[in-house]
Amino acid sequence: MSQYIERYQRRKLISSYFSVVLSIALVLFLLGVLGLLVLNTKKLADHFKEQITISVFLKDNAKPVEIEQLQKSLAMADYTKSADYVSKEDAAEQYSEDIGENFIEFLGYNPLKNAIDVNLKADFVSPEQIEEIANGISAKTYVEEVSYDKPLISLLNDNVKKISLWILFASAAFTLIAVLLINSSIRLSIYSKRFIIKTMQMVGATKTFIRRPFIWTNIKLGMLGATLALIALAIVLYYVNTNFPELNLFQDLVVLIVLFIAVFGLGVIISWASTHIATQRFLNLRTDDLYY
Repeated sequence: MSQYIERYQRRKLISSYFSVVLSIALVLFLLGVLGLLVLNTKKLADHFKEQITISVFLKDNAKPVEIEQLQKSLAMADYTKSADYVSKEDAAEQYSEDIGENFIEFLGYNPLKNAIDVNLKADFVSPEQIEEIANGISAKTYVEEVSYDKPLISLLNDNVKKISLWILFASAAFTLIAVLLINSSIRLSIYSKRFIIKTMQMVGATKTFIRRPFIWTNIKLGMLGATLALIALAIVLYYVNTNFPELNLFQDLVVLIVLFIAVFGLGVIISWASTHIATQRFLNLRTDDLYY
């Protein structure tokens, strides 16, 4: 009978520890993912901004040397990420593939213009800066037109600001939720041992002596949960970087290391604080209150 009770208590203890580790791991993993999102918000925004293209259409009488000089000057400009020359023939071929028919045979001539497609660096993608750049290019006599999607640029900048703000709010809210969830799991674990705590106190054990094993046990559980969360986070990070290499997630290794240390440290600190508060609460309760 005593062996059965001992096995039952051991299974119950293991189940309690498992639930604590699992809750810590899940919460810290989600918090780590949110941290990655916060750290890479600008990088994601910059990636989309740099997909914006300014098309510089050239007049038919533009000389090859003028086109070459313009392309080189645009490629060397501070605001340029890339500048590619697209001949009217290449543009016509691409457009024919897009629409699925040869429009030149129908029209009898090629209405398209030679062009230079310019992709800007993210820091220069704003309505005011692009308009200033476009006006400077348009001033050249052999430039027919400078075209870009003004509404898209305005919409992109507005949405980036809104998303960044919401991510900050979500980060603060989720951090609070993470603390509350981990604290709740640890309190439930200690709640099942409230009679042991009170018995130790009644036989003369000091509060520090009683708290020490509970704190150390839950710190180890917090470290284990944080380690599992970091392993899962590393797998997700590797998967995203493999499928979206243009994001260069491993470019800032120092920032990633700081994030991993922060997640691990948060698991340890929350476990320590929650255990300290929970044990202190039961130490201060009267014996009669333990049953409620």
